[in-house]
Parts: sequence; C-alpha cells; structure tokens
Amino acid sequence: MHKFKNSIPFLILIFSSINVLVFAGKAEDPFTPKAYVIRYWKKQISNDLPKPSFLIEKASPLTAVQSAAFSKLAANQHSLSTNLPSFCSAANLLCFPDVGPSLEKHSGDVNFKEYSEKNFTNYGSGRLGGFDSFKNYSNDGNSALDSFRRYSRDSVGHGDKFSTYARDTNVPDQSFNTYGTKATGGTGDFTSYAQDVNVPTMRFTSYSDDVNGRVQTFKSYSENANAGDQSFTSYGKKGNGAENEFKSYGNNSNVIGSSFSNYGENGNGANDSFTSYGENGNVPENNFKSYADSGNAAVDSFTSYSDQSNVGDDNFKSYAKSSNAADLKFSNYGNSFNEGTDTFSGYGGGTVTNQKFGFKGYGVNNTFKDYADKKRASFATYATKGSAARVGAMKTKSAASGKPVNKWIEPGKFFRESMLKSGTIMPMPDIRDKMPKRSFLPRVILSKLPFSSSKLGDLKKIFHAEDNSSMASLISEGLSECERKPSQGESKRCVGSVEDMIDFATSVLGRDVVVRTTDNTNGSGKKSLFPYLLYYCHSVPKVRVYEADLLDPNSSSKINHGVAICHIDTSAWSPTHGAFLSLGSEPGKIEVCHWIFENDMTWAVAD
Repeated sequence: MHKFKNSIPFLILIFSSINVLVFAGKAEDPFTPKAYVIRYWKKQISNDLPKPSFLIEKASPLTAVQSAAFSKLAANQHSLSTNLPSFCSAANLLCFPDVGPSLEKHSGDVNFKEYSEKNFTNYGSGRLGGFDSFKNYSNDGNSALDSFRRYSRDSVGHGDKFSTYARDTNVPDQSFNTYGTKATGGTGDFTSYAQDVNVPTMRFTSYSDDVNGRVQTFKSYSENANAGDQSFTSYGKKGNGAENEFKSYGNNSNVIGSSFSNYGENGNGANDSFTSYGENGNVPENNFKSYADSGNAAVDSFTSYSDQSNVGDDNFKSYAKSSNAADLKFSNYGNSFNEGTDTFSGYGGGTVTNQKFGFKGYGVNNTFKDYADKKRASFATYATKGSAARVGAMKTKSAASGKPVNKWIEPGKFFRESMLKSGTIMPMPDIRDKMPKRSFLPRVILSKLPFSSSKLGDLKKIFHAEDNSSMASLISEGLSECERKPSQGESKRCVGSVEDMIDFATSVLGRDVVVRTTDNTNGSGKKSLFPYLLYYCHSVPKVRVYEADLLDPNSSSKINHGVAICHIDTSAWSPTHGAFLSLGSEPGKIEVCHWIFENDMTWAVAD
C-alpha cells in the first residue's frame, strides 16, 4: 500500500548506476576527500536543506594522506598501475586480483570445494581415468577470476565436473583455454555453472579440440544471469564422435551475448544438442560463425531455442558450410514473445549437397541470405510477419490491456500515473542494486585519469585489464555508453566524483536544488559498471516526481519512503521498451512511471 504525499512537476535529473561524519564523538579529518565534498556542497548549493547522507556516503573513503599520495601516483599512470592493489583497497574500487600461473601437481582424484581465484595450468594433462570435481567453487563473491589452461589435455577417460560453480557472483571472469584438447573419452560436466551471476565473462578457447569420443554437457549454464558474454572459439574443432549438449543454457537471463566461432569445424560424427537454450531470456544475442563448417555426418539439434524470449538477435554465418551429410534440426526455434531478428547468411551449401535442414515451429522476423538449395530444407509451421502461425504465445495478461506479457518483465516495474494515489495496492519490484559496491574518486585524482575510447589502452594498463577480459569489457562498455550521443531532448554527462555530479546538476537546474532517492529496499523482491563509481547523469524534460510513504498491505505500517518518476512524453522511446510490453501500449500514447531504484537518485529544483 502506498500513501502518497505530493507530486512536483518540473525538469528533473536522473542519476543512475552524507552529513558531516562523526566517529566516537570525534569529527572527521577536515582534509579528507569526504570532508571536502561536504564543504563543496555548502559552497555550491544555495539552500539550507539537510545534506543528502546517501550521496555523501558514496564519496571516497581515502584519508588525507592517502589521497595526496595516490594523487601524486596518478600523475604517472605507470606508478599508479604498479600500486593498483593498494589503491583499489584503500579507495574502495572494483579491481580484479592478478592471478599468476599455478604449477601444482595432483596425481589423484581431487575434489575442490569452496575454492576460488586460481590459475590451473597443465592441470590433469595426460591423466588416465579418474575424476576431478569442482563444487561451490568461487561462489557468493565479487570478481571471481579463474583460469584453466591446458586442463585435461591428452587425457584418456578422465572426467571433470563443475557443479554450482561461480554461483551468485558479481562480474565473474572464467577462462578455459585448450581445455580437454586431444582427449580420448571422458566427460566434462558443467551443472548450475555461473547461475544467478551479474555481468559474467566466460571464455572457452580451443575447448575439446581434436578429441575422440569425449562428451561435454552444459546444464543450467548462466541461468538467471544478468548481462555479460559467453564465448566459444574453436570448440570441438576436428573432433571425432564428440557429443556436446547445452540444456537450459542462459535461461531467464538478461541481455546475455553468446558467441560460437569455428565450433565443430572439420569434426567427424559430431552430435550437438541445444535444448531450452536462451529460453525466456531478455534481449539475448547469439552468434554462430563457421559452426560445423566442413564437418562430416554432423547432427545438430536446436529445440525450444530462444523460446518465449524478448526481442534479441541470432546470427548464423557460414553455418554447416561444406559439411558432408549434415542433419540440422530447428524445432520450436525463435518463438520469442516479442519479435527479434534471426539472420542465416551462407547457411549450408558449399561443395556438398547431401545435407538436410528442418525448421519446425520457427518464429518470425528471420532472414535467409545465400541459403543452400531450398529443396534440402523443410519448413513446417514457419511464421512470418502477419502470419497466424505464431507458436506458443504467452498466456500471462497485462492488467492494463489484457495483452500478453513476457514473464521476464517484473510486475510493478512500470505503472501508470493514475496508480499514484493513497490506498493503491501494487506489487513492489526488486529495486536492489546488485552491482559491486564502489566509491567515487576524489576529483583531484579523477582529473588525472584518462576517460575516452581513444585512451582505452591506457585505462586497461592502469586497471590491469587484459584483452577480452571482464574488466576490459566493463571499461569499454562504460566508455561507449558515456560517449553515446544524447537522445532527443536529453542532456547527459558521466561523472566519477561527487563534485562533478553537483556541477552537472547545478548547471542545468541552478543552485537551489534538492536530491532524492528511495529510502531503502524494503518491500521489494530480491549504473554503469566501472572500476570506480561512475554515474550516467541526464536531464529529462516533461516528467513529474512523486514521494510516497510505502505501507505494508497487511499491517499498514510504514516500511519505506519511495520516490517515483513519471515520464509524460514517451514518443521517442523504443516500441520494444519493457514498459509498453508491460502496460500494453506504444510510444507517445501513454505516460510511464517507475520507482527510483537503490543507489539511483533524482535532482530537482527545491520546493
């Protein structure tokens, strides 16, 4: 239940991603970065309203001595990089540990339980039989960084099992290089791998190359994951009788990208199965390049692939080209809730003609370019634009329109302005910020660090971000978002210090401003990610802001004080925006409201 106090119509700033502190009766050192932020607030803000403790608490925790020392090091980027571990620890930044190679020898079967941040080099190479198990490995932490290089290479009948590996972690970075290469027999089993993780980067390079009869299974892999990328390069290349199964891979995930390059190339008798792959995902993107190219007697099956997902894109390029006697089956493929785009370029064909392709219950919005001889392909219940052959539509209905709603869109995440009145009962969405906790940098340090795509290499060196690593991706994506051109009517800036945030807000709204956020996450279910706290700030015209006391519907006791914003003009929004899927409308037809999430905030002219 929500008891609404007032609404304020005006221009507002949305910032998405501190009173003077006293310790044991002693005021904080006036020369710390946090103390400086408090003085800066007093200087730049003209009113005497209470200072926002939730903002000032995000200021740098460095002491005056530390701030001066690291500021000097920042003037020489090499010096700061050399001292990165101490800098990250003292400044409360997100940094990955430097994991060196491991030359540990394990002669027998090993069970690794509750283990993390290790580099396994030449582990299990040449093993005869035996079984190694990784259970609860790198679970429940931040920045799980693990590397498996030449793992189980040249082994015979050796089994590896990864169970509940890297579950509930933030920004895990896992690398499997030449894993199982030239192995004979044996199994690799990934169960509940990277489940419920945030911004994962998983790389499998030359995985199971030149194997003979080895079986690899991925079950519940990256399920319920948020953002991130999975990469399979030269997976199963030149394999003989290799069997690979992906089951419940990436299900219920949010904006996950998967790349399969040279997968199963020149393989003999490969049997690959994708079942419930990417099901119920939100904006998944999958790329298959030179998959099963020049293979022999390959059998590939895609069942319930991307079923009931929201939008998303799949790209098959040179798939099964010149593959002899290939048998490829797509069953109930791409029946997405909201139309995505699937592209088949150079699919099949090549120098052979004894191939079979079957599409059964295939979704809409698909492009077949340079597709092999159509006589070899069968299309059953293939849906096109405007076709009534839509398979498996969701049955959930929107209360506002009666239209189907993707279950991925959380109830209460978007709502209409008419619901903002005293006595309304509505579900409270998950407003918790699951990103790793970080602090702003002092402006004196921030101003000495590069911040542009042209200086990406320098940033990567400072933060020890290797090519294709999670950290490199986070930095690159953060810079790209910050350098994106503003949308219609938007003014934007990315800020890495409290001082910069204050400056942007006052430059748009003037000095008589107030900043608000939702008090806590009570009542809910369960920014740009950068090494230091980075906020994407933008001004949004034509909005109204509401403050509300949130009450428990059973006891009527107050459990939270929420801030909500209603966007009155949605004409420039994408038609596939989750708000329209949830509320059953289209751009420009309705206003859209949402709560201010944890660690997000709004700035407005003080009333």
